[in-house]
Amino acid sequence: MQEQTLKATAAALTADAKGLLAMDESNPTANKRFAALGIAQTPEMRRSYRDLIVTAPGLAGAISGAILYDETIRSTTLAGVPFARALEQAGIIAGIKVDAGAKPLALHEGELVTEGLDGLRDRLAEYSAMGARFAKWRAVITIGEAGDLPSRGCIEANAHALARYAALCQEAGIVPIVEPEVLMDGAHTLARCAQVTERTLQVVFAALRTQRVLLEGMLLKPNMVVPGLKCPAQASADEVADATVASFRRVVPAAVGGVAFLSGGQSARDASARLNAMHVRHVDLPWPLAFSFARAIQDPAMKAWGGRKENVAAAQKALVERARLNRLARLGQYAAAMETPR
Repeated sequence: MQEQTLKATAAALTADAKGLLAMDESNPTANKRFAALGIAQTPEMRRSYRDLIVTAPGLAGAISGAILYDETIRSTTLAGVPFARALEQAGIIAGIKVDAGAKPLALHEGELVTEGLDGLRDRLAEYSAMGARFAKWRAVITIGEAGDLPSRGCIEANAHALARYAALCQEAGIVPIVEPEVLMDGAHTLARCAQVTERTLQVVFAALRTQRVLLEGMLLKPNMVVPGLKCPAQASADEVADATVASFRRVVPAAVGGVAFLSGGQSARDASARLNAMHVRHVDLPWPLAFSFARAIQDPAMKAWGGRKENVAAAQKALVERARLNRLARLGQYAAAMETPR
């Protein structure tokens, strides 16, 4: 294992108050978002949109790494430069999503397990040769309405897969981003989300230790502790910050290289405000708290672009501004007044 390389890459991904841009949407997911905005769902349009992101002037000022999808890392920018190389030239570390998606878990109705371990060792070697220095694997944990979900079987199956994936990554000299996402869907309370998040992370870290994963050479990509979208009692940014940090202090080992939150369906403004509150209210934490947002950074840019070449500059400006606001949140300097009026 290349311990020093892994540690250095993990540190670089969370350095200088920067964060990650998740641009690893699968083709079906990208097409769905395009369709909602009236954008043609074609490989050419996906390439054009991803080119817009990677070539955005000044993006590296707030973004340390970008997570690519298989189609993207095998493709080139409109100027003919491989996407991973274009990111490197811009000062951004290239990463790659390597899981094969969440599928129904046998004998566990309503629960999912992420697949993709078969052939992963060979795929990681190929991605490394293409320039990927880190990877991502997402597991999905659902909180049931009646309190019977998630099951032990679901959490353990996903934890085992995450740990196996992480070990294979480190064997290949690639930093694993371990993403056990407790979904925001449902009417559960803030306290229930905290309970499930802690339980999930306890099992995940036990599995990581069993598979001999170097904690300093990985990043955790967790959900924030938030009430379900349908919960009548929503939480303030301060309440989310306090609940999230309290849960992590209980179960996330101090050795972990860093924490990069997913946005998970939060609005761009909520995600920034909550990340900012964590840095304002909590200091001297054992790990850096960064961001690894997809829609919470991309949405304004995609809407500004709308599939039109003449809108590329405006879309890039919106993208870079959203990234900048999240960097300010890491510094505890974000304020709602900085937002462009809707």
